[in-house]
Amino acid sequence: MAARDSAATSAGWMRSGLLPYACDTGKMKGSFMRSSHDWQDFLRRGGAVLTDGEVSHFGDPQAERRHVADNDVIADLSHLSLICTTGEDASNFLQGQLSNDIRLVTATHSELAAYCSPQGRMFAVFRVFMRDGVYFLQLPASLMETTLKRLRMFVLRAKVRLDDADTGWVRIGVSGSNAVAILSDAGLATPDLVDACVTDGEVTVLRIAGPTPRFELIGRNETMEHLWTQLQMRLAPVGAAAWSWLDIAAGIPAVLPGTVEQFVPQMANLDLIDGINFKKGCYPGQEIVARMHYLGRLKQRMIRARVETGTRPGPGTLIYAPDFAGQSAGTVVDAQQGPENGFDLLAVVQISSFKNGELHLASPSGPRLQLLEMPYSVESEPVPGT
Repeated sequence: MAARDSAATSAGWMRSGLLPYACDTGKMKGSFMRSSHDWQDFLRRGGAVLTDGEVSHFGDPQAERRHVADNDVIADLSHLSLICTTGEDASNFLQGQLSNDIRLVTATHSELAAYCSPQGRMFAVFRVFMRDGVYFLQLPASLMETTLKRLRMFVLRAKVRLDDADTGWVRIGVSGSNAVAILSDAGLATPDLVDACVTDGEVTVLRIAGPTPRFELIGRNETMEHLWTQLQMRLAPVGAAAWSWLDIAAGIPAVLPGTVEQFVPQMANLDLIDGINFKKGCYPGQEIVARMHYLGRLKQRMIRARVETGTRPGPGTLIYAPDFAGQSAGTVVDAQQGPENGFDLLAVVQISSFKNGELHLASPSGPRLQLLEMPYSVESEPVPGT
């Protein structure tokens, strides 16, 4: 009976155009079926201190914070998760769910995209890339379970399958002025443009925005253990917080548990970093996003700032300004300790408030924010339809 059920299941998958292990992209062997615990054990042997499955640091967090801005570093990215999307309807399914044009995602081009509620508020921001014909959606691990569950609700009769792809896939981050040369010496090709990608042998290399050349490397456990060992001879290892600080420095937003359904994509500047395509078809929240774009009703933008405080401001912490007396004027997107004193942060704030220049954390009399320059132009008064 069990054999008959197994045969029936396999036949069903074949008729639907899916494979039960399609996330393995046809290259999986038994030796690759190693759990994430094996990778974590490997990192611990190299001095990593892990908390809840995330690398906190490698023994000296203060030194790591100093290194990350100007030096060549390597980071484990287990604080990020992967969803793989397979099946003959995968492209159409994602096209109908996300804010960007999924048809432009190829083996050589990745993109950011928002997953929104019908009210246009973001559930998640994905990095979408393709490897061996399979779409991968990268997002914070803290949102994996709820986001995957919600996406599956809308599969219905589509020939598409969504799976947690964390097991067996390892992600490494590399950043620094010498990153290109170091990766080249390790035998890896590196894309020249931000959002470009290339699969070189067993490793996929994504180029992402950063204050210096920055890359994500994706591969199987055993391959990545060898690569980490090789790269660590020339790169200083840092924890997840240091890598997140690089996202803040690059002005790349994240939706985290404290900010789910808080922001329309333009509030988090996704339209400024190619995370929205206004010419594609419908997706949840598209009407709200388009109306804000074409009618110019955007009242909030994401800014970068620094604040002197003893405790990290969590995502969702409120920001206050004199011109919004009695109510908050903004919300923290993410904050991390930087190379200098205090915390660097991204926050979505009323345009009128940050133009006035006086913002306070957590209360009207809380610590004052020091505004920092964004790495791209932020229009304080967007022109409708541009």
